[in-house]
Amino acid sequence: MAEEIRVAAAGEGSSGGERPSGGDRPSGPDRSDRGERRPPRPGGPGGGREGGRKYFRRKKVCKFCVEKIEAINYKDVRLLAQFVAESGKIVPRRLTGVCTPHQRRLSSAIKQARNIALLPFAGRAS
Repeated sequence: MAEEIRVAAAGEGSSGGERPSGGDRPSGPDRSDRGERRPPRPGGPGGGREGGRKYFRRKKVCKFCVEKIEAINYKDVRLLAQFVAESGKIVPRRLTGVCTPHQRRLSSAIKQARNIALLPFAGRAS
């Protein structure tokens, strides 16, 4: 009798290879089993837009390297303010295009300027 209970409990699970039907997905074999293929995606580098020009993103160049600015001064508030968002956060490299060594110097200069109240720690209160 104990054997019958074990056999019945083992047969109740969904280990039989069946998947629960998921809404609009067709039940049965996968797409690859039926031989269907998806159409190729349009575009390539820069993505593809229907009927329009392809968008090309230009590689961002470090402003400090281009203008040959050696030292980033914490007192130069106009320069530092360009790299601080309205919320008061330091804008990341991937958005500004500043190289790694200059980003390090820039962030420390911004922090120094905040500490002596040349730049705000937070943005405007709303």
